[in-house]
Amino acid sequence: MCRARTRLACLASGLLTTFAAHADDVSVAVAANFTAPMNAIAAEFARDTGHQAKLSFGSSGKFYAQIRNGAPFQVFLSADDETPARLEQEGATAPGSRFTYAIGSLVLWSSAPNLVDARGEVLRRGGFDKLAIANPKLAPYGRAAVEVLTAMNLLDAVSGKFVQGENIGQTHQFVMSGNADLGFVALSQVMKDGKVTGGSAWIVPDTMHAPIRQDAVVLTSGKDNPAAAALMNYLKGDKARAIIKSYGYRF
Repeated sequence: MCRARTRLACLASGLLTTFAAHADDVSVAVAANFTAPMNAIAAEFARDTGHQAKLSFGSSGKFYAQIRNGAPFQVFLSADDETPARLEQEGATAPGSRFTYAIGSLVLWSSAPNLVDARGEVLRRGGFDKLAIANPKLAPYGRAAVEVLTAMNLLDAVSGKFVQGENIGQTHQFVMSGNADLGFVALSQVMKDGKVTGGSAWIVPDTMHAPIRQDAVVLTSGKDNPAAAALMNYLKGDKARAIIKSYGYRF
């Protein structure tokens, strides 16, 4: 029996035990561009709910293939809206679970402080050897980059300088490591708390490419998992949305 001076500690212990007893894990496939915000959200999600989000990061196109081949993911946070919609049409998702959790922004970025100007004119001037771009067949940010270069009438002129990443994470790494002088990456990869954290950047106007709508969906294997439902609700909440916004996404 708890004495008076230890009742508060006993009560807290009991609450924690109850909290843990009702906690579940959820396996989440996350688009590479959403790595930093999702790591932050998962930490807050665990503190606030007791549930644990087990995160895997990669390209949306590859995740689609893995999911169709039976990969045990329960929630999918895609870099586009087309892939979750396709899974929905194929009966691979929990009905009514799909929603847009963020709208992404594209940025032309270099780790060099003075290489990229605020209007992207460096693409016309030249003065660079390699331009990193995500595989447009797999990565929505790669498709957006191609749209931008096409709109600028520069696609043919610069395509010989492409260093192509498998996903936007690898594309960002090419620029970070110096294997490419500059590259089209997700704004979230170079922004924190509303500011570009280093190097030089041109935030591409949204009018130059189709909207990068990023949809989340509960997969069939997660339809009865309380942690999957809790995570989807959490992504719609104020705390998660504040984190998402701080990395340059819109809604």
